[in-house]
Amino acid sequence: MKIMKFGGTSVGKPERMHQVAQLITKDAEPKIVVLSALSGTTNSLVEISNHLAKSDREAARQSIDKLEAHYRSFVLLLASGTEAQAKANAIVSEHFEFLNIILRISFSDALYKDILAQGELLSTKLFCVFLEEQGIDHQLLPALDFMSIDANGEPHVEAIRAKLTPILAQYASKKLFITQGYICKNARGEVDNLKRGGSDYTASLVAAAVNATVCEIWTDIDGMHNNDPRIVEKTNAIEQLSFDEAAELAYFGAKILHPTCIWPAQQENVPVKLLNTMQPEAVGTVITKEAGSVGIKAVAAKDGIIAIKIKSSRMLLAYGFLRKVFEVFEKYKTSIDMITTSEVAVSVTIDSAEFLKEIVQELEPFGHVEVETNQSIVSIVGNEIAKTESVLQKLFIAINEIPVTMVSYGGSHHNISLLVPNEYRTKTLQLLNSGLFGL
Repeated sequence: MKIMKFGGTSVGKPERMHQVAQLITKDAEPKIVVLSALSGTTNSLVEISNHLAKSDREAARQSIDKLEAHYRSFVLLLASGTEAQAKANAIVSEHFEFLNIILRISFSDALYKDILAQGELLSTKLFCVFLEEQGIDHQLLPALDFMSIDANGEPHVEAIRAKLTPILAQYASKKLFITQGYICKNARGEVDNLKRGGSDYTASLVAAAVNATVCEIWTDIDGMHNNDPRIVEKTNAIEQLSFDEAAELAYFGAKILHPTCIWPAQQENVPVKLLNTMQPEAVGTVITKEAGSVGIKAVAAKDGIIAIKIKSSRMLLAYGFLRKVFEVFEKYKTSIDMITTSEVAVSVTIDSAEFLKEIVQELEPFGHVEVETNQSIVSIVGNEIAKTESVLQKLFIAINEIPVTMVSYGGSHHNISLLVPNEYRTKTLQLLNSGLFGL
């Protein structure tokens, strides 16, 4: 069985939904198709929620009306027959009736999750109406019946497999299944989600749960590129990456793939392919256990980084000092991206300011604490690059004019990371593109 996931831009226009229908029926292999919400929908639902959180019901109503008008226009071009359009409009009415009802309900976090779920519920149901009109046999699989997270917000492949397997068995004659990305049920049985980019995560989790032959992630770009094509003029798609390389790139800023997507597929050794809905003939990128080649593959940047330095000539070398420092971050569930140490200081980076004030307060008894915001991590990723001859020489020659404030080297065989002020991010990526790839 094959898993095919299509993002918001891939289903964001009626003609693109039509194209998706063609792509998923090209071969006879059984498949589960995971759909995101139509592009822009989740942002609109967040906007509606924000208005409700501020008790601005009139602004929320206007946002709801605007979004409904968009879906009514979408339906006119999605389905051609009167009967199919009526079915599609009934679906739109059902979900926007819910959104209008919430104008009279007290806002809560649980309601917020329900609101956000409407995008994926709409896209999949509307897509199924089109498939039915085209005479394409399929079965809608509600993700809320099998996608779940535990009390810590973590999904488990085994739990998903236990729920999904008997559901699929009920439809043994079916070859095509449609389901929602992103949404799930939490440990309390409430509607929840896998956070932004969670549709990739859904696809990978489902692929692992059914031991899929491949997990295809379809977007609007032809694979993972060796640099950010939005800010660097000349970039190339990478044909093959290892799971480890792809995980590093996704975590450190490659936007095409959600960072959590790799782990489930890697555990079950399911190949992941990154493909372009708009150019389906493009080779794209395949991610497998094997790297395919040695050397630098790509660079990526992660913004919104905060650097924290703790200086303490008295305590740094003391037994258990680093453990005490890390326990502070663990207490506030704040992950560390980079770490460097010297004889009198330890520096770390984090990507969330949510508990920054509390973290700094608890670190201050250990020594003098300095905080630098508006930083970016630029990562150079490839197979065994930490062992590649002269890689550091080429790297630092390329960025000679950039003020690098931290370097992480040796912690991974596949990654060298640099911390630079955010205003130097674009220049750094451009210089690396020239110095490392000759582009």
